[in-house]
Amino acid sequence: MSSADGVQLVVGLGNPGAGHAEDRHNVGFWLVDELARRLKVDLRGEAKYKGETGRAASGLRLLKPMTYMNLSGESVAPCAAYFRIPPAAVLVVHDELDLPVGAVRLKRGGGHGGHNGLRSIEQMLGTNDFLRVRLGIGHPGVGRDVAGYVLSRPPAAEREAIDAAIALVLDNIETITNGGFSRAMNTLNQRGQGKG
Repeated sequence: MSSADGVQLVVGLGNPGAGHAEDRHNVGFWLVDELARRLKVDLRGEAKYKGETGRAASGLRLLKPMTYMNLSGESVAPCAAYFRIPPAAVLVVHDELDLPVGAVRLKRGGGHGGHNGLRSIEQMLGTNDFLRVRLGIGHPGVGRDVAGYVLSRPPAAEREAIDAAIALVLDNIETITNGGFSRAMNTLNQRGQGKG
């Protein structure tokens, strides 16, 4: 990478299988798939880190854990270890219930906020010192409805808002990954407001 504090690994969280492909929980997969398309990266299954992975010409690595969400760390930690990537150079993209649909927030470190994918990564890396892109999917309003909500397809208008958020992140991906995370955080956290 061109900067010592740049991102070396972009991880998109989701659940494998065609049955989950359109779920709200898979927004991390959606972003990494689009990033791979833009960077002309071929994502291929890799058994030793239980995921689909590829490398861009710039050296940036992409990863989609195929472990199911709750075990995401079992893919991220071995991949980071194999390529000697420190946690601070790992960027995890995930769905965020506590943000309006289509909102974007970049964040350094912090807790997992009840997100099982983040919890697993934190446990397996032994630290929460990794970067995050939080993509807002909204909240169903009632706690007991959360599981069904994240594992279902958003209506067309919401999908459009999420796709716009993904495009906003990807339009700034060079800044985000090449040492400009703080600058991108200031820009995107103000612009990516989502639908109230």
